[in-house]
Amino acid sequence: MPVLSEMQPGQRAEVLTLTGDPAVVQRLYEFGLIEGETVEFLGYAPLGDPIEIRLGNTRLTLRKAEAAGITIKIV
Repeated sequence: MPVLSEMQPGQRAEVLTLTGDPAVVQRLYEFGLIEGETVEFLGYAPLGDPIEIRLGNTRLTLRKAEAAGITIKIV
């Protein structure tokens, strides 16, 4: 299954599952990053980490290690 950290800028995807450190997963839920949500990949930082995504009208910046625990389906 593809993960959020493997997306390319401009791609959109539906979130399928979130795994990883329970505190990080809880924080992502609080930001609204839940199963079934659609996200848009905006880009990488100049050195490749972190990444930036758009979730609704919100921009989130995630470490690649955190994004690797989010399985997606490209739409």
